[in-house]
Amino acid sequence: MSALAQADAPVFETIVQMTLDTFERSGLDPETYLLTRIAALVAMDAAPASYLLNIGAAEELGVSPERIQGTLVAIAPVVGSARVVSAARSIGEAFGLALEGEAEG
Repeated sequence: MSALAQADAPVFETIVQMTLDTFERSGLDPETYLLTRIAALVAMDAAPASYLLNIGAAEELGVSPERIQGTLVAIAPVVGSARVVSAARSIGEAFGLALEGEAEG
């Protein structure tokens, strides 16, 4: 089980390969592809690790934090404010950030 938690397993390799294949088949540019994936993660109330992988990839491609924030603003009326707040918490947790008003653990 620890191998899965550390992403040191065939499952992780399969996920990476699925992601690469999906990008090529999507026909989207890299920025749009990653912003769409981030929006889908919000809609699913994804775990922090999912945000870490996708936002990390977005940052490597030069996608600005403002573009990611803009995506969250754009989807808020559709997915609901609770999902966006949950996503913000998960993103902060993924990157080791404390939310305003919270003491760091």
